[in-house]
Amino acid sequence: MKLQKVLVTGANGQLGYELQRTVAPSIELIATDYQTLDITDIAQITAALEQYQPDLIINAAAYTAVDKAETDQANAQRLNAEAAGFIAQAVAQANQHKPTQLVHISTDFVFDGTQSLPYVPEAATAPLGVYGATKLSGEQQVQAHLPTALIIRTSWLYSTHGNNFVKSMLRFMQEREQLGVVYDQVGSPTWARTLALSIWALVERDAQGILHCSDNGVASWYDFAVTIQEEAYRLGLLKQRIPIHPIRSSAYPTPARRPAFSVMDKSRTEETLGYRLPYWHTSLQAMLTELYESYHQA
Repeated sequence: MKLQKVLVTGANGQLGYELQRTVAPSIELIATDYQTLDITDIAQITAALEQYQPDLIINAAAYTAVDKAETDQANAQRLNAEAAGFIAQAVAQANQHKPTQLVHISTDFVFDGTQSLPYVPEAATAPLGVYGATKLSGEQQVQAHLPTALIIRTSWLYSTHGNNFVKSMLRFMQEREQLGVVYDQVGSPTWARTLALSIWALVERDAQGILHCSDNGVASWYDFAVTIQEEAYRLGLLKQRIPIHPIRSSAYPTPARRPAFSVMDKSRTEETLGYRLPYWHTSLQAMLTELYESYHQA
């Protein structure tokens, strides 16, 4: 499908930001957020499809406050599950008149983290908390209404835009004398730029079904934090290093349980793309360089 018009939900988020930065000049991108399109209202979604007639919808909107979701289950369910179903239902109905593809973004949190090998797309799901459960429900509703949709699971997303682990660590490293970071949760940090570029390439290749997309390699949150500090110090984003201590998850209790191992198998994605996804350390260096340059241009 040759894309001419793309509608993105969650345009103010990390992925939405990178999708806008990486879109081809030939594509008209309609960037929406909760203020311009309420995706929990199927009538608004249907009206938007009629108004814009997009070739593709990328649903990058989500309730991502993992801990808050434990006590705010209704809102997490509305945004992550019901809204995803509404979008897929509206697209399926609109497809009777004009073909529209749907890309829906999901998460590694649909897994319980008890495996020791990377999760393949068809691996058994068993979310540990409300966030993962609502995202899984969203996947299921999308597939029920629109089997041709592309569902992409990603993990540990960060970018120069918005709030994320990298930017939080940089702030803590400037404000505190030392840090404790959990070492017994392992995953794949992912630059939102990697995900955005992969989405455009996968759509171009007419990908469907469930695929996994993250940067390559694995790290614990502790490994990730140590690397952030080393790279930020090298670039001059930090003036000094502070001690970072590895701690167990039990020493840092959170309302939501998190998978101990959420590394995903991306071989099918790479086969479809025709190239290897970047190593997470390489992506982190590029993101921090971009952050450094933005500070010095301001």
